[in-house]
Amino acid sequence: MAFNHLPAGVHDALAPLSVMPVTHSVPMAKNLRPDRSPTDSAPRPSPGALLDRLAAGPSRASRVTHTEHLPPRAGRHAVWPDRIRAEVVAAVQAAGIDHPWAHQARAAEHALDGESVVVATGTASGKSLAYLTPVLSALLDGSEAPNGRGATALYLAPTKALAADQCRAVKELSQPLGHSVRAAVHDGDTPFEEREWIRQYANYVLTNPDMLHRSVLPSHARWSSFLKSLKYVVVDECHTYRGVFGSHVAQVLRRLRRLCARYGASPVFLLASATAAEPAVAARRLTGLPVVEVADDASPRGELVFALWEPPLTELHGEKGAPVRRTATAEAADLLTDLTVQGVRSVVFVRSRRGAELISVIAQERLAEVDRSLARRVAAYRGGYLPEERRALEGALHSGELLGLAATNALELGVDVSGLDAVVIAGYPGTRASLWQQAGRAGRSGQGALAVMVARDDPLDTFLVHHPEALFDRPVESTVLDPDNPYVLAPHLCAAAEELPLTDEDLGLFGPAAAELLPQLEAAKLLRRRTRAWHWTRRERAADLTDIRGEGGRPVQVVEDGTGRLLGTVDAGAAHTTVHEGAVHLHQGRTYLVRSLDLEDSVALVEQAAPAYTTVARDTTSVSVLETDTEIPWGDGRLCYGSVEVTNQVVSFLRRRVITGEVLGETKLDLPPRTLRTRAVWWTVTEDQLDRARINPEILGGALHAAEHASIGMLPLFATCDRWDIGGVSVPLHPDTLLPTVFVYDGHPGGAGFAERAFRTAGDWLTATRQAIASCECEAGCPSCIQSPKCGNGNEPLHKRGAVRLLAVLLEGAPTKESETEADGTDPTDRTDPTGRTGDRAAETGQG
Repeated sequence: MAFNHLPAGVHDALAPLSVMPVTHSVPMAKNLRPDRSPTDSAPRPSPGALLDRLAAGPSRASRVTHTEHLPPRAGRHAVWPDRIRAEVVAAVQAAGIDHPWAHQARAAEHALDGESVVVATGTASGKSLAYLTPVLSALLDGSEAPNGRGATALYLAPTKALAADQCRAVKELSQPLGHSVRAAVHDGDTPFEEREWIRQYANYVLTNPDMLHRSVLPSHARWSSFLKSLKYVVVDECHTYRGVFGSHVAQVLRRLRRLCARYGASPVFLLASATAAEPAVAARRLTGLPVVEVADDASPRGELVFALWEPPLTELHGEKGAPVRRTATAEAADLLTDLTVQGVRSVVFVRSRRGAELISVIAQERLAEVDRSLARRVAAYRGGYLPEERRALEGALHSGELLGLAATNALELGVDVSGLDAVVIAGYPGTRASLWQQAGRAGRSGQGALAVMVARDDPLDTFLVHHPEALFDRPVESTVLDPDNPYVLAPHLCAAAEELPLTDEDLGLFGPAAAELLPQLEAAKLLRRRTRAWHWTRRERAADLTDIRGEGGRPVQVVEDGTGRLLGTVDAGAAHTTVHEGAVHLHQGRTYLVRSLDLEDSVALVEQAAPAYTTVARDTTSVSVLETDTEIPWGDGRLCYGSVEVTNQVVSFLRRRVITGEVLGETKLDLPPRTLRTRAVWWTVTEDQLDRARINPEILGGALHAAEHASIGMLPLFATCDRWDIGGVSVPLHPDTLLPTVFVYDGHPGGAGFAERAFRTAGDWLTATRQAIASCECEAGCPSCIQSPKCGNGNEPLHKRGAVRLLAVLLEGAPTKESETEADGTDPTDRTDPTGRTGDRAAETGQG
């Protein structure tokens, strides 16, 4: 496959490099061995020198818009609590760790005291050891019971890869303890013949929330001996449990606690999180238990140089003649190529599975031009691979066979890759917490590291590379989740009733909304009240009522036409936009075209091809207001929050050149519409406000549309969401409000908390939106400010200057926080939800 890179001389840094074949093996560092020196002794350039090499040449130097230097930090040691078994301390010392960091010892102390605790410290700060020492000590005590399993522990990870990696680490660490610790992974890849042994004999089971929901809890009687001895539940990477997925996991954990109580156990929860705002509050929301916070990171850190990188404008023009920047994908692929040629261990994090495949293919092609052996040292890692492919990649990563990787966040939360020399982040990952999690993968103990964030051509990324204070001077976000969402809670009440009949005493565990939902579930003939308890009435499994990742429906299988070979899967919710007829699908560096999508059988047939383009789906959306929960005057206009019904339909797709992003054409699609009941924030303006903003009827639609696009692009800065988690609609005259209206809604049934966060931060959010549009250099709008890649109306109409004036007039009427409190008589951070839920969620969900 050929790729049209920048002309010779404009590309970059390959010329000044000394091109030498890389023949040495570079194994990844182990988290449990923070003092381990790298096996490859080749001297590494300092992070600053490495950045200088990448930015060499006049064309590249101008791409670095900001460089942040984070100084090194010395570590602070402590001693293990004396209640940790001496054998466990000896095993830790045998692994090369003489003394714990202060936060590790403090977390272990809380665990031993029977207090649930969340450790919220930086990447590679030894969080695993903080929870493993009390867990291993308890398992060692339990091994002395007559049945050899007097204590058990359950480990939950958001990905299979992370559970597998942690299992390897536990087995390595506990080797001196012999058979006292019997760790095993129980997930969808575990052979059935091994599962019975795990249920009967394993005392440390590593799994994921999906398996807990679908397998362990529904068949709890078979796990009774494990559950009645359950001492600890470890929830790793708990900051990832946000939005709809986090809300589902919160209810799964409540079901687990209920069954444990049935068997006489009351496990302590040990949570590990990336640095986050109010981690104890989020952990309490997730588990339903009081949680102690340990957030003072005492581990050492080398120097980190963090660069913000903006790709250059090309000579090409996009829709409506808008200027087009070089894609973040192409730019990141070039950086990965340069780093690999220098023998620098690196990973590129990219938002999409397709992006990971593209970056890998481009880098491999460029490396083959330098040295064919180098092309084999780069690969892609993403979700959707078959289990054997995933395990092979993880093995190559640990062995050092791979030197560079293009990965989705399946790796961010997957295998242990701490100790890299450089991390490239292709596009803002959606939250500051995730940004620092990815950047933290770079750096060995005591050595410096480089992180580079490459901006995509969209409003938020463009804003961030020119406003670095929004990244480096603000705290990370709080976690947004809403376990009381009725769309989330209802199926878990059914699942709980099937596990054990629900009593009135159980309802407090599931939150105040549970009692309101039970009569509705009875009316739907899902539950029936008999004497003092609610019972599941159906033959099918209640756990199958919901997909806890909020994806809805079974995954679509991607099958190669002609051979029938299964290439992988795509989430049901993404099928319309990613594997529609004519879509380009990438798998393991190979390109396929989708011949057909069968929604009834959930199968997409593909054939191998080599198109010189990628595809982007477009959709159209309409919104109707079901109920307005809260309404605040903004001058003559209104800011509202409530329930809406959204009708969405994918109508076409664009073909874009791989490297440049140039639009080659648009093809219509015939896919069915989908409806969604969710939560939304919306604002209206009056004729007087339009007059003050000099918005006449001819440009009204374009001004509203432009403001809608930009506000969607900017919301991830204020809520822990992805741009693709939310949607929007703008209407010059909406039938429900009878005014010009802009809606922004959650893309999940029942809402995910993002629109509520937008409502509560609307002043700051829309101010940043206006600033992002006004500061863009383009004349009439471009992808960096008001154009959207998924706009079903072909980015028509748009009016950049009208949007700036409209937002300015709207913001003139924005209330102060004090007047906002007076408007409805309550503190906006302590407001009661109109469904009857208590209002402390708002205080938990973010910074002002």
